[in-house]
Amino acid sequence: QVQLVESGGGLVQAGGSLRLSCAASGRTFRDYGAGWFRQAPGKEREFVAGISRSGGSTYYADSMKGRFTISRDNTKNTVYLQMNSLKPEDTAVYYCAADASTYGSNPYAYDYWGQGTQLTVSS
Repeated sequence: QVQLVESGGGLVQAGGSLRLSCAASGRTFRDYGAGWFRQAPGKEREFVAGISRSGGSTYYADSMKGRFTISRDNTKNTVYLQMNSLKPEDTAVYYCAADASTYGSNPYAYDYWGQGTQLTVSS
């Protein structure tokens, strides 16, 4: 089992920046790929970014490229999502996910999920 806890969400003005964190506990986190997803009210869960177990490979949704950066520190069992140039349409609950076999865009492939952290971007 892997337990994931997101933090760092909040209210930010458009154009601002924020960094989300996802702290993992349980099994050895470096054995798991990780991803960030988001879900806005009334919308399906959307892939944001993924990162391989070592952190050497990353993968982004096209709409996030250039604004968001995923990273991880396996010594701290933590995955990060740095978000810049935020827009009101980025408002959503952001979820961290982990799986031993993937870091891709399919949410159904991930076994472990955090509870989410709310990001609200004001215009």
